[in-house]
Amino acid sequence: MSWVLGVDSGGSGLRIALGAVDEAAGILADGVAEVRTVGTAVSAEPVRTGSSGIDPDHLLEQLLPAVRTLLAREGAEAPVAVAVGAAGMATLGDGLRAGLPGALESALGVSRLALAADAVTAYAGALGQRPGAVVAAGTGMIALGTDLTGWRRADGWGHLLGDCGGGAWIGRAGLEAAMRAYDGRRGGSAALLSRTEAVFGPAPELPGLLYPRTDRPAVLASFAPEVARCAADDPVAAGILTEAARHIADAAVAACPGAEGSEVALTGGLFKMGDPLLVPLRAELARRLPHARSVSAQGDPLAGALRIAAALATGSFRLPCDGRMLSVPTERDE
Repeated sequence: MSWVLGVDSGGSGLRIALGAVDEAAGILADGVAEVRTVGTAVSAEPVRTGSSGIDPDHLLEQLLPAVRTLLAREGAEAPVAVAVGAAGMATLGDGLRAGLPGALESALGVSRLALAADAVTAYAGALGQRPGAVVAAGTGMIALGTDLTGWRRADGWGHLLGDCGGGAWIGRAGLEAAMRAYDGRRGGSAALLSRTEAVFGPAPELPGLLYPRTDRPAVLASFAPEVARCAADDPVAAGILTEAARHIADAAVAACPGAEGSEVALTGGLFKMGDPLLVPLRAELARRLPHARSVSAQGDPLAGALRIAAALATGSFRLPCDGRMLSVPTERDE
């Protein structure tokens, strides 16, 4: 039995999972030993990001006490491998890549470490180490694909430059349709105007409520479920979700490898809105990716981090490293 750690750092805080790898149970089809979650810990405080990127000291301040508590609670030995998935790792992760390997080896004795963008851990959670593409959508939206020789990323550029079809995009489109109805402009939706005023108050006050907010993407995304609720009876709302499905399919097509039999999985809170989005999206994916097979996501990004750690622990790691989306510093140093 080997102990491994998975870490998921994002805008809502830090999640940590302790896993047990039973190498005697054999290797799964995607080359990873079975890993069982035996304990979890959560910190609701997001890791700070400053001018030099994600703050490694702040991450360690939250991570190390939680890990020691988990190990003591389970009577577990020191972990043999750790995988950290973090939002912003690709562009803001230089400090983590420089500071975490030595700090974790010193504090926990761990010598096998993977540092990954949260899209990579979402991929590993959904598909493991099989070739294909994963669309991760919540407030934002990103697609990530691999043929196991390199990564193909599409979108994930934030609500001002992209994240097309994600929760903030849908919510903004719904609020725009509401304001069009308020003005009497073409393309408006009386149903969405009614829901806007029920949620936010009088329509003319919406800009003053929205624009000063530092969490605008989350506020916009909070209206996406209202768009879905209106879609059955309102053609404007239904049209917004159909367009969102096209945008999401665009990203999946751009990220998916062309090999026959590749898999495509959807993961993230956005897809919990169900058929109003999933029906047009599945139709788009079937039409535009006939060589790929749609599958259910096996797990979330935290589960993906554990699977990457288990692969490191058992010598079965085969996802591509590129230094930014996914790096294995100890393997590079060797």
